[in-house]
Amino acid sequence: MTVAEIRELIQLACDTGIAELEVQRGEDRVRIRRAGFPAQQEFIVPPQPVSAALAATEAPAATEAPKETKQADPNLVLVKAPIVGTFYESPSPDAPPFVRVGDRVQPGKVLCIIESMKLMNEIEAETAGVIESKLVMNGQPVEYGEALFAVRAV
Repeated sequence: MTVAEIRELIQLACDTGIAELEVQRGEDRVRIRRAGFPAQQEFIVPPQPVSAALAATEAPAATEAPKETKQADPNLVLVKAPIVGTFYESPSPDAPPFVRVGDRVQPGKVLCIIESMKLMNEIEAETAGVIESKLVMNGQPVEYGEALFAVRAV
């Protein structure tokens, strides 16, 4: 990293008002911390259950039981995002969803698409069962390992 690049980063930190900036390029690593800001504190926020407002927007709403109760059920399998991206329930905006709550699915059935880096990745069912609930909204960003669907194994 050159001195000019470091100066640009310092200017960026000043212009945006951020307290701390860390950049790594290969072996080079720079951390810029502005004076006058308190030391950074880390807060770990536990994931929150699906809200009643979110459940009310889905048609039809499958269940309003808290997520903790669902995970305790041994017949309930959570389909989780294998990648980070944007969740889509249908192949195009005007097409019907791949699956709906109450649909019976078999292994290999496409449940949704996750767009990541301009690539459309089909997410398939790994077990046979019935879609118990959809846990994310269409167009919502999802993280690796985030639960997308709850499937009741049959």
